[in-house]
Amino acid sequence: MLTGASDDVGGKPAGDAAPAPRTTPSTPATRTTPASRTTPASRTTPAAPTVPIPQTTPAPRTTTPVARPAWLGSFPGIGHAATGGLPTGLALLTALTGGLALAAAFPPAGAWPLAAVAPALLIVALWGRSLRGSLAVGLVFGFAFFVPLLAWLVNVAWYVWAALAVVEAVLFAVLTVGQRLLLNLRAWPIAAAGWWVAAEALRDRWPFGGFPWGRLAMSQASAPTARWVAIGGAPLLTFLVALAGTTLAWLVLAPSRGEPPVRPSSRGESSAGWSARREVSLPRLRRRRGPALAFAVAAGVAVCGCVLPVDQPAAGGPTATVAAVQGDVPHAGTLSGVLRATTVTANHAAATEQLAAQVKDGSRPAPDVVIWPENSTDLDPSRYPSVYGTIAAAVDAINRPVLVGAVLDDPVRNAGQLWLPGRGPVETYVKRQLVPFGEVIPFRGLLSKFTSLPSLQPVNFTPGHRAVVFHIGKIRLGDVICYEVGFDNLVRSEVVAKANLLVVQTNDADFEIDGQTGETLQQLAIARIRAMEHDRSVVVASTTGVSAIIAPDGSLIAHSGIWRRALLDARVPLQSNLTLADRAGSWPEYVITLLVLAALAWAIAGAVTRARRSGE
Repeated sequence: MLTGASDDVGGKPAGDAAPAPRTTPSTPATRTTPASRTTPASRTTPAAPTVPIPQTTPAPRTTTPVARPAWLGSFPGIGHAATGGLPTGLALLTALTGGLALAAAFPPAGAWPLAAVAPALLIVALWGRSLRGSLAVGLVFGFAFFVPLLAWLVNVAWYVWAALAVVEAVLFAVLTVGQRLLLNLRAWPIAAAGWWVAAEALRDRWPFGGFPWGRLAMSQASAPTARWVAIGGAPLLTFLVALAGTTLAWLVLAPSRGEPPVRPSSRGESSAGWSARREVSLPRLRRRRGPALAFAVAAGVAVCGCVLPVDQPAAGGPTATVAAVQGDVPHAGTLSGVLRATTVTANHAAATEQLAAQVKDGSRPAPDVVIWPENSTDLDPSRYPSVYGTIAAAVDAINRPVLVGAVLDDPVRNAGQLWLPGRGPVETYVKRQLVPFGEVIPFRGLLSKFTSLPSLQPVNFTPGHRAVVFHIGKIRLGDVICYEVGFDNLVRSEVVAKANLLVVQTNDADFEIDGQTGETLQQLAIARIRAMEHDRSVVVASTTGVSAIIAPDGSLIAHSGIWRRALLDARVPLQSNLTLADRAGSWPEYVITLLVLAALAWAIAGAVTRARRSGE
């Protein structure tokens, strides 16, 4: 525009003459200026010459598109910068909070509602992230979860704790990318809940035979949700808890999905402006209805587990009196291996003889069976006559069958031996699921080059291969040893083999040296879930505690403290029925996992199809 044209903007002040009319250019290419303009009398302005001004159009700017796979274009926030989600720093902080919350859902904190809050926080952190960003979110969540959950492993070795936490966190992070892909589906709350079942199914089996700690279901032992395990096992309970969390995330995310932002109102806002704001707000409220209803239904169904018609012991049904012996072990780690082992056996024998004396004087009822813990003798009684004599004397004193946890040689096995008065050991169950880097050392030759870990277990244990049910009068005793209680199929196999009473023999001493109770309380929670899942009484016998006797409904009939000698006894029902979970077996887990895999394939296939259509 020519010089002086700005004087025409907004009109002239009072007293100035009106400007001369503009001359319309004769062609689009040129414009002419007025020959003259009238100015106030006090000053004159010489006439400006007519100068043609060429009309030019700026050259278009060119950009080079960033090359990336076309099919990624159909995934919001995948393959490019994250959109629609939290800023990266806030997303990672949310993931950190979610992982810590999930760790707190398990004992010793035991804040079970956080098992639903944590999946919701994970989804909020994942929303709108790229694949790489999703991996980072999953890694932060995984470390925040597994590092505190497994802190008790520091008592074995700090590098054992670190290694297992790293492996589990990395595996969780990789699987989290799959959950991010599922969030692009219309039914993503259901798919994301199923993802937890599928992820746990993998972690329970791989690597090194699996590690079943940290399953959502196992945080619910004290929750009203717990009895769902009798219907569909731990996988169904995990799904319901996760579904409450994913619908909660849906409720949180709903207002931000697709509506324009509502700006703060200003002073003097007109009725038209208020109506516009109202029109923007109403869709947000409407969007909340569906998610709010879904969350209410999911949470309501989950907590309704407390009113499920779980089988109750029939009046007049068979019962038995059981006793658990917690003999305690030397707290000092400076004792030689043989002295420590003989001391542990002597402690349990002395406690059993104390029980026999109390039965004789009438202060305790005579038990039908006595349970000693895992590793109550680390020396094979058949090779050490003194150990054999110590155990036999205690069994004869109580004059009842005693299940002894023993380490047997040639080959080395972790076993439960049934001893009878006057006869000695008559039947043996051998532990089937060995602890990786504990009872068996993978990559032994490689690890021995830079760590002393293989020296902690110089010879790998040999696993058993079958369920064993001990017949003791009317008792059909099914045994699982320590780590095995976390594996669905192992516990179920004892029940299917007609066990009417379950036993968990365990040795928690190595994980409690610094006073931590995380491992023993987490294991106790799993045992309580198993009691409800199979409708069986469960006896937990530990060398150092916590030992417990659990009713079929998961309640604690009796329990001990830690690092002390303890004797527990109680009369418990002997249930022989099969729950729906027993009949269904692994099918709920298989079906949910297969549906999640199909949903993941559908999400990827849909993206590829849309990308091809857009390129036609």
